[in-house]
Amino acid sequence: MKFTLLSILAFALIIVVVGCLKKNITPPMETVDRVDLKRYTGRWYEIARYPHRFEKGCSSVTADYSLKDDGTISVLNQCILREYGDRAKKAQGRAKVIDTNTNAKLKVSFFWPFYGAYWILKLDKDYQYAIIGEPSRKYVWILSRTPRIDNTLYEQLAEEIEKFGYDTTLLIKSETMLETENRQ
Repeated sequence: MKFTLLSILAFALIIVVVGCLKKNITPPMETVDRVDLKRYTGRWYEIARYPHRFEKGCSSVTADYSLKDDGTISVLNQCILREYGDRAKKAQGRAKVIDTNTNAKLKVSFFWPFYGAYWILKLDKDYQYAIIGEPSRKYVWILSRTPRIDNTLYEQLAEEIEKFGYDTTLLIKSETMLETENRQ
């Protein structure tokens, strides 16, 4: 009995230590140096994302951002649910900047008082594409001003995502990106 209990405790301790070591291996996540929020607002198309329940079944995903007078950002996420006869799904939220030195770290809420991190990890100098993530690395998105990007750019952005410590095998490409691949 003592041996079994000690074995279980030793095994649990090993799991905890290995888990802590793995977290220390993950590189720190850095955002872009500066975001001009006026240029960032407008429509973005989802190119790829990690799977998560709040976008389950979604295709043709867009995010529309607009600055409000109080300094917050209005967020409207929309998608098409193909399995429900192409029914539109909308989620209205709000974002607030939490790092005013860079404007690259925000918190977004779709259900007050709960907020999620929204960090702009990479942003094209012309604001044509972006990588969005958050410190726990449970969520990541590639966004573009157009519904599709060329595969070379997609691969470059996927490499960037991997450098941030994400597992790129989990990325789900948007329907329009898959259509582009199938044509080539």
